[in-house]
Amino acid sequence: MSTDPYGLRPGEAAIELPEDFDAGVYFVGRIRTPWQRREECPKNARESDAVCSIEVDPRYAAALKDIETSSHLLVLYWMDKARRDLVLQAPRHYDTQRGTFALRSPVRPNPIAASVVKLVGVAGPRLSVIGLDCLDGTPLIDIKPYFASVDAVPDAVVGWHAERKT
Repeated sequence: MSTDPYGLRPGEAAIELPEDFDAGVYFVGRIRTPWQRREECPKNARESDAVCSIEVDPRYAAALKDIETSSHLLVLYWMDKARRDLVLQAPRHYDTQRGTFALRSPVRPNPIAASVVKLVGVAGPRLSVIGLDCLDGTPLIDIKPYFASVDAVPDAVVGWHAERKT
């Protein structure tokens, strides 16, 4: 049963979730953004130039050693307010129903999101970054350096998006 106050949109299909989880995750901090409601969030992280904060739990502060040498980071976060039971979705920005695994929507069995952010400052266990698209207080899963040499795939294609007319 979903706790999503928005319910299903036309073209969406939900499933019954498994009773138990397969793994556990340690949240290593929280993300601070100006957005309190999902309607306020940018559709994707590249749409905003807002400076956001990543607050790393003090117990993990030592893990930030040398982070300031990176211009960009890969940030993984848990979209804790997203429903987890949809297998078909009808995104409000598109006219066509898609499978959850064909979308970047936060609505998925494991609502893990990833953004490449620009690191603009480090103050103790707090990072200032540009390039996030989540609600204030979103749990942080991990931070990794972004390597343009191995992370970028310039010829990657999402066929249905490439064919989009608008």
